[in-house]
Amino acid sequence: MKPQVHAFFDEATNTVSFVVKDPEGRKCAIVDSVLDFDYASGRTDTRSADAIIAYVQENGLEPEWLLETHVHADHLSAAPYIQEKVGGKLAIGEKITAVQDTFGKIFNEGTRFQRDGSQFDRLFKDGDTFEIGNLHGRVLHTPGHTPACLTYVIEDAAFVGDTLFMPDFGTARADFPGGSAETLYNSIQKILALPDETHIFVGHDYKAPGRDVYAWETTVAEQKALNVHVGGSATAEDFVRMRTERDSKLDMPKLIIPSIQVNMRGGQMPEPDDQGKRYLKIPVNEL
Repeated sequence: MKPQVHAFFDEATNTVSFVVKDPEGRKCAIVDSVLDFDYASGRTDTRSADAIIAYVQENGLEPEWLLETHVHADHLSAAPYIQEKVGGKLAIGEKITAVQDTFGKIFNEGTRFQRDGSQFDRLFKDGDTFEIGNLHGRVLHTPGHTPACLTYVIEDAAFVGDTLFMPDFGTARADFPGGSAETLYNSIQKILALPDETHIFVGHDYKAPGRDVYAWETTVAEQKALNVHVGGSATAEDFVRMRTERDSKLDMPKLIIPSIQVNMRGGQMPEPDDQGKRYLKIPVNEL
């Protein structure tokens, strides 16, 4: 059975969100949604999430899952907003607790911030299975970019988050707290061990030099042959050397500070103060 996949591209954050539908029914899953955020004003907007909600409602779909591939550092999740409007269980990898512990310290969160993953409805571990109507899904733990990264394999489709990009752009960075280039390489090998015809849906696209259009779908075979970082005869040593040198020259994502604080809470804003106002912190010289 082949899932029906509809993509939503957010150019402001270069993020791709997906609605994955059972072709024989109305059940679906929503992968890596976006809550729009203007850093200068601190204002949120739901236009990207509303586009997904409109698609779901117009097509009479019933979300079973709101799947997060990891704690994103480049956009805020709209999962709680979408859940309120159309339902679905919010899920992420069980290693979210490691991310919460690391960034709970960086952002000096108090005891009110739970570091047990309880903000989510389901914590998946490697090898877990799930259903979307008649579609069968399974979970691959693919850390390296972050400790909690997952790949969701739904029939012949794999949703890899930030682990892999399009073949002409390469792979994710591995220099965030808890990241590891060696671990990332090993995780990518797990994805490339899937059948060659498996469709890979990536979580971001930045239009590699020479390409004029955004893209987010490729295959395992194309990644193995053409990925500029891990394709062909690239060894683990080659990859770790390249990734380490490349990451040392990268700036932090422009939305990492709000994104991490929100996404490690399952897409919720921090607790309000006594006046009902919510604030995001900026750690100095910590990232």
